[in-house]
Amino acid sequence: MNFGIYGHNCEVSDSTRNYVEKKLGGLDRYLPTLSDARVDIREEQAVRKNSDRYVVQVTLHDSHGTILRGEERASEVPAAVDAVAGKLHRQIVRFKGKRKDRFHRAGSSSGGGEPLSELDMEVEPDDEENVEPQIVRTKRFAMAPMNAEEAVEQMELLGHTFFAFYNVNSGNVNVVYRRRDGNYGLIMPDLV
Repeated sequence: MNFGIYGHNCEVSDSTRNYVEKKLGGLDRYLPTLSDARVDIREEQAVRKNSDRYVVQVTLHDSHGTILRGEERASEVPAAVDAVAGKLHRQIVRFKGKRKDRFHRAGSSSGGGEPLSELDMEVEPDDEENVEPQIVRTKRFAMAPMNAEEAVEQMELLGHTFFAFYNVNSGNVNVVYRRRDGNYGLIMPDLV
């Protein structure tokens, strides 16, 4: 597994780098397709509790386009690395279990891309008319073809509330999102 370890507001020593690689390098025993790991270590200056001083965020990529992400806080970097490694291990176990269940179900059904629920969008009025919002960040990412169920799984692994994906069933870019009632929604745009 290739590691990219970055320090924000702190220096990453060789011993910390070795500890991170040793601790997270063992995760590929559970998911051999892991290819890359980005580790961001951030020291926050203004924290209420000293136990939240260091933040370690790890993003794992596998060769199939799956992304796993975990973030933990602790008073020392090794403690945060240990905590995030445990969190990622649990995500890998859950991911492999879902993948195994999907594999067994695929033998008995076609696994189509039916919409998960109806679209329920609310338009909120703009409270402050004088302030014009601007695009302050642009994000690019690789988009692997998948069906709606796989997109929901990827969204949950990332801990996001929505996820854009290329739907192999419709041949278009779609978005899945988590609804307030705990279910999921699927946005399938039609070009006009």
